[in-house]
Amino acid sequence: MNADVIVIGAGPVGLLLAAELRLAGASPLVLERLAEPNTEPKARGIGPLATEALYRRGLGETLAPYRQRGLADKTRDHGSEKGHFAQIFKIDPALQDEPERGGTLIWQPDLERILAEHLTSLTRESSAVLLREHEVIALTQDDSRVTVTVSTPAGERHLSAPYLVGCDGGRSTVRKLAGFDFPGTEPTSVMRRVLTDAPGLDKLPEPGWTPTGRLMRAPGMVATVEFDGFEDRGQPLTAEEMRESLFRVTGVDVEIPEVRGPLRFTDGARQASTYRMGRVLLAGDAAHVHSPNGGQGLNLGLMDAVNLGWKLAATVTGRSPEGLLDTYTAERHPAGAAVLHNTRAQSLLSLPGAHAAAMRDIVSDLLDFPDVNRYFGRMLSGLGTRYELPYPATHPLAGRACPDLRLVTSSGETRTLSELCGPGRPLLVHAPSQPEAAEAAGPWRGALDVVEATVRDRDDLASVLIRPDGTAAWASSPGPADTVTLTAALRTWLLPS
Repeated sequence: MNADVIVIGAGPVGLLLAAELRLAGASPLVLERLAEPNTEPKARGIGPLATEALYRRGLGETLAPYRQRGLADKTRDHGSEKGHFAQIFKIDPALQDEPERGGTLIWQPDLERILAEHLTSLTRESSAVLLREHEVIALTQDDSRVTVTVSTPAGERHLSAPYLVGCDGGRSTVRKLAGFDFPGTEPTSVMRRVLTDAPGLDKLPEPGWTPTGRLMRAPGMVATVEFDGFEDRGQPLTAEEMRESLFRVTGVDVEIPEVRGPLRFTDGARQASTYRMGRVLLAGDAAHVHSPNGGQGLNLGLMDAVNLGWKLAATVTGRSPEGLLDTYTAERHPAGAAVLHNTRAQSLLSLPGAHAAAMRDIVSDLLDFPDVNRYFGRMLSGLGTRYELPYPATHPLAGRACPDLRLVTSSGETRTLSELCGPGRPLLVHAPSQPEAAEAAGPWRGALDVVEATVRDRDDLASVLIRPDGTAAWASSPGPADTVTLTAALRTWLLPS
């Protein structure tokens, strides 16, 4: 079976990566050890960056109903639409610099189904395919290919491709077999959560900290956090384990006859030292694990996939400038490290006792200041992420995820950036007053789309070069365009056509 890239893992990150590879002209092969999609409601949403990425891929109408329904569910469960830092629900969307750039509250199984359908729509007439009940048990690589031994119901098979990406979660087999270093910090807490309508739940105290842990409750859901005695049992959370945890935290014995969506996770934080070793790469939880505080994990992993997909496709199809694939680790490793950093801080604030409680009070007071509120909002949403570009780009948008700009084209139409972005292709939008930008892009005309348009609602932006992952690789204010930096950007990311 011919493939340019083998993707291990058919969760949201693996599915999106496969779709991005296909859009950019590569042939992916996805291997998944599970026979059926995982129905556990793990992550509950994606941030604005992943939301915008999926809108650029034409999934906006599919996601829109979940955005509205998710806000209602969040208000019901937490009493507020606001975001939180260490469960301090004060991060106000209305105070943010770009309040229109919102995320999508969608349960992971729903998102996984949408991405699977998206991948299917792209691969119906291609060589890309998803093979379930294929578990990787061995891996080797040489100068030209990666080969995996896979256990299947029909016996072992050997599959190979020029590259392989592990998207197989926090316990990644790929990461272990390939020998990636995975340093980090040990857990300080364990959270257990079940969905249940057990009648005895009304005997529990109000949510909050207790001398032995923390209790969280919402309609149909109960959760505990404990700060010692964690043992990795390697088995799914059971009703009896949840009952025992509730008793330790609250002193109340509640019989739980059945559970749905059982989850157990810790705040252990680890990150691969590099996201690439030869022809093997990592994305998502395979590359980084951390506390779920702030709901950042799924958004972080999906943005790994969006960043890697077009770069890896360009590499395997021979359209890659020198060093392009190395920019994946260079850009995404700092983004992952920043999330580990802020989730560790949230873990510290979540500890029981007077010292952590005092610090929570101070952080809560600080969040009442609008500038502080915006700082935390941008940090948790990922909107504060800026890649270090390997050329001097001084415009404030350069290196950041470009918002869905409103543009007036030369024909007088008002279009959004997501409507103009060709699937898997970079886009240069230049103002009518800056024809020199289009002229500078001449040698790359076959490798990108060029649109003459006026940017609305932004006085500081006239022209912008958008990479396939939505990053502004270059931007220009009104006035003469900096074509020297534009040329450097084009040389960095694209081969001349």
